Amino acid sequence: MRKLTPFDRPAQTAPRIVTAKAIHTVGPDDATATAMLIDDGRIVAIGTLAECEQAATDAGLAAERVDLGERVVVPGFVDAHAHPLMYGQMMSWVDCGPERAQSIPEIVALLRAAAAELPAGRPVRGYGYEHRNLVEQRHPTRFELDEVAADREVYLMNASGHGGVVNSHMLALNGVDRDTPDPDGGTFFRDADGELTGELSDAACNILTGVHGVKIGHHGPNFHLADEPEEHLRQLDAATQRFLAGGVTTIGDAQVSRRELDMYLRLAEAGRLELRVSMYLLSHLLDQALEMGLVGQFGNAHLSFAGIKLYADGTLGGWTAYFPDGYVGDPCRTGQLYHQPAEYTELIRRAHAAGLQTATHAQSPTAIEMVVSAIEQALADRPDPDARHRIEHCGLPTPDQIRRMAAAGIRPVNQPQHYRNWGEGVEQAIGTPGERFNPLGEFEAAGIPFTISSDAPVAEPIPLEAIETSVTRLTRRGHRLGSDALRVTARAALRAHTWEGAVSLGREDDLGSLETGKLADFAVLSDDPLEVASDAIASIRVEQTWVGGERRFEAAP
Repeated sequence: MRKLTPFDRPAQTAPRIVTAKAIHTVGPDDATATAMLIDDGRIVAIGTLAECEQAATDAGLAAERVDLGERVVVPGFVDAHAHPLMYGQMMSWVDCGPERAQSIPEIVALLRAAAAELPAGRPVRGYGYEHRNLVEQRHPTRFELDEVAADREVYLMNASGHGGVVNSHMLALNGVDRDTPDPDGGTFFRDADGELTGELSDAACNILTGVHGVKIGHHGPNFHLADEPEEHLRQLDAATQRFLAGGVTTIGDAQVSRRELDMYLRLAEAGRLELRVSMYLLSHLLDQALEMGLVGQFGNAHLSFAGIKLYADGTLGGWTAYFPDGYVGDPCRTGQLYHQPAEYTELIRRAHAAGLQTATHAQSPTAIEMVVSAIEQALADRPDPDARHRIEHCGLPTPDQIRRMAAAGIRPVNQPQHYRNWGEGVEQAIGTPGERFNPLGEFEAAGIPFTISSDAPVAEPIPLEAIETSVTRLTRRGHRLGSDALRVTARAALRAHTWEGAVSLGREDDLGSLETGKLADFAVLSDDPLEVASDAIASIRVEQTWVGGERRFEAAP
């Protein structure tokens, strides 16, 4: 990756020797140290205190001592798949998740209370509901959201982020009626009589961004809703603090449109980027990217371009992942593909031919097959042993697909918190095969390096929770999904959220492990995730988060 210097935040102000009970380096040697010398934002030496003191003397550095006592240090967590601006924006919406609303009337009450506090005409937006968590076991309807407001937008986003429910006003405003055809890659849902229910998914979400907003066609779910630029910057700042509180120091933004790019550039120019961000432009921008010559990774230590994000199918959480024979829980529902195989194969071919890494959302075996086949064909046309094409979520690959992924060097980027939060729902949706959802142990057995991440806001950016779930495969309700062969060790899960995340982003030369010469990004933990009981990992407290040798977060006492 070419390294550029503009817009970087200032490096640390003084050399330091950091000592702790244990410093897990996680790198190729996977050693454990007790001291680390850092200067100018990078690691100068790592090992024992005596070794670091000698290194400081040899380098002529008057290093101050930072003694972390019995705490444990790990590399800064890499959240290789997240949506920071979407996350920050939703923090200003109404939380309608299961901890606040367990029924549709409770959701309506929350939204009505919010509407009463908003200025006239201001949209009313909520998020976090999952219909299988509601007592009614169904989605709300537009008629129920009409009880919130009938003269302005009311939008309730599903926990998956791939759609939700709007009120009648939004459908009428956008000219959507019972005769409106579904867009490619999306659905306006109807009842048995053909009437619109208000539920929409995936590409149908384009109506949410208005006439002048970001439009992405059938290239993904459109969650790029516009606010004033200063409000977007505030949202990104708020999201950043949440990531830092989880020990995250680097993010892969897995769906960048002009909205996200504009905000990142504004933050960078103002010196307000506290995290490191690698951007994946959504595939509707592929033509523009190629025309501008974006044919490889570039950027600086805090903001970089990584590749192209694509979508194969929808989400298991919203039942829009593509199962052509229908869902067990609803045989009339099949989900959809965003692209026909030939169109998708051509997108991959063009990106790969230009040297771009791709990251494709795919959940069902049919969608994963389309992705694996397209990558195999692209690699046959232009061999590249280090292309690092990614499959995001990669929920239910077949054993044969896993074998072919290993052969092609395809990297799965998974989110264990998805099955922690709603794993039972996957089984309800597709039956017994759902027990294999996110088969990390099978990837490991096949020799495939896997990455784990949050997909925030679909799950909170809490890496220790993701690590625990990778080890236990327990849902919030205490149900264990699948066999022990699907589980991995805490050491493997820690590696997947640090080193492998950096490799998936193409940033392992600088990030992902604590080694001499690398950036001094690390998290300080109250206990050792490699030593505590597996069901206690998520209870470990992130005490501090350091980026470039400077403390960016410290937990309250």
